[in-house]
Amino acid sequence: MSAAPVETAVRVNGVVKSYGRGETRTLALKGASLEARFGELLMIVGPSGCGKTTLLSVICGTLDVDEGAIEVFGHDLAGMSTGAITKFRGENVGFIFQQFNLIPTLTAVENASVPLLLRGEPTRRAEARAAAVLGHMGLGGRERSYPRELSGGQQQRVAISRALVHEPRLIICDEPTASLDAATGQRTMELLKESALRPDRCVIVVTHDSRIFHFADRIAEMEDGRVVGVHLPKDFHHV
Repeated sequence: MSAAPVETAVRVNGVVKSYGRGETRTLALKGASLEARFGELLMIVGPSGCGKTTLLSVICGTLDVDEGAIEVFGHDLAGMSTGAITKFRGENVGFIFQQFNLIPTLTAVENASVPLLLRGEPTRRAEARAAAVLGHMGLGGRERSYPRELSGGQQQRVAISRALVHEPRLIICDEPTASLDAATGQRTMELLKESALRPDRCVIVVTHDSRIFHFADRIAEMEDGRVVGVHLPKDFHHV
């Protein structure tokens, strides 16, 4: 299998994705194409319902596609079995969500260690690694706190720690600042860019939050199931 050029981490080519059948069939993606590069933070923006979250889902293999191709780190997801995609995702992808998705009955360090435990790491080793990442996120001393004992910004930092603990090469973020106030959102993006962005990684962020556009290296604009343009932040005029 030939690999994508080294600078290209993710390639989406002519992807069509629909939901339902017959008269209820709805097209979410209508031939979407996009490239995300190693070493960049790419933002995907556009109005609600334009297909942003669906595009994220097909990139990480949680949804299959009707037409088109998805290539991640040179691997054609369409040519992989469900089990192979699940394994690939567990080894290569980290997720950060708007609602944090922390498990309320687990402490910060237990939440952050989940990806390592799912991979079969011993609990002590997994929690030691998770504690180190939490410390880097400014949460030293809060490792044994439960989500209910943490602020929204602190919970998001636990979520970022969980996304990064297994050293993924692709970090997927779906509205990571939407539940945060402006100052906390800015700090969250600073931490994300400082901690996640490396030459061998790619960070893709779906957002409506124009306050964080300046953190992007490039901004992909979506409308009606398609990517209609890719801009530098300084050239992107959000309406």
